[in-house]
Amino acid sequence: MPLPQRLDFVTLGAHSVRELQAFYRSWGWLENEGGSDNYVSFTAGSVRIAVYPIDRLRDEAAPSSAIPPLDLWNGVALAMNFQDRPDVDLAVQDAVAAGAALIESPVVREWAVTPVPEGHRWELAWAPDFDPS
Repeated sequence: MPLPQRLDFVTLGAHSVRELQAFYRSWGWLENEGGSDNYVSFTAGSVRIAVYPIDRLRDEAAPSSAIPPLDLWNGVALAMNFQDRPDVDLAVQDAVAAGAALIESPVVREWAVTPVPEGHRWELAWAPDFDPS
């Protein structure tokens, strides 16, 4: 049986669950019930984004690996698509106001990459040919 072509969960390993919880709250995101000091999740469209202690996630997902330091990028970027190009600029401003660092301003390629606290990357994009709904 082939696996379904979909994504349901993304788990972000966090050095501080509370810091990332506060960051996503500042974006205006609402938490799902059942959170604690060691776990919090948000529903983003059809995907649940979980924030979990990085040492516990490492123990489950990569037990022989070292825990990356806060300043080390892990090679993953999440993305959020917007309906209109000007919305990207507004989203970047809001993300920076919430505590994200701007890698570069939106450019002609129509997206910006913004690291949130702890180095997770979000692309804030306008791809008019893609409608995830």
